[in-house]
Amino acid sequence: MKHTQEDRTLALAGVFQAAKLVEDIARTGQVSGAAMESCLETLFKFDSASVGNVYGGIAELSTGLKTLIDQMSSDSDKKNMDITRYVISLLHLEKKLSKNKPMLDKMSKGLENTQNQMEYFSLTHENVLANLAGLYQDTISTLMPRIIVQGEQNYLSQQSNANKIRALLLAGIRSAVLWRQCGGNKLQFLFGRKSYLNTSKELLAQI
Repeated sequence: MKHTQEDRTLALAGVFQAAKLVEDIARTGQVSGAAMESCLETLFKFDSASVGNVYGGIAELSTGLKTLIDQMSSDSDKKNMDITRYVISLLHLEKKLSKNKPMLDKMSKGLENTQNQMEYFSLTHENVLANLAGLYQDTISTLMPRIIVQGEQNYLSQQSNANKIRALLLAGIRSAVLWRQCGGNKLQFLFGRKSYLNTSKELLAQI
């Protein structure tokens, strides 16, 4: 299947959305439940007919698209260096993950177990979030360099927030996998800013 720039932009917006929500929790202790749920749902969607369907529609990625525009625009006042750092780290770690079959198998099994758990609990239930956070710790968190989340210690020290952050980082990895599958790569990320910006604006206009 041939993927388009729109596909790559949606997947990259998924990475930016996860990074933005991590930043929100770390700095404010608050997060949009709907945006977080759309991120986490991608962990269990591997047979969708299109990239947009992975996220439940373009509207579910509005946070990610807006964040992508802010971070890739020439307006330095809108940029958040922590979000950029998280995105670059997620793309880098996904590339390492793609070469580690035992870890990929472990993640697949862990997600399958979590999906079974969701027969009894909602996606954002604390038990499900704890399970996803544990899977992140056992897999992605063992790869170097580890993602260090910056923020307010009183928020970061709360276990519920730590679980949400790790679950969202796992979802960020999922979007990074999708981005690479759609033809995304490092050079394109570095030098294709204008194309990503224009496509993001076009997608937002459809919402």
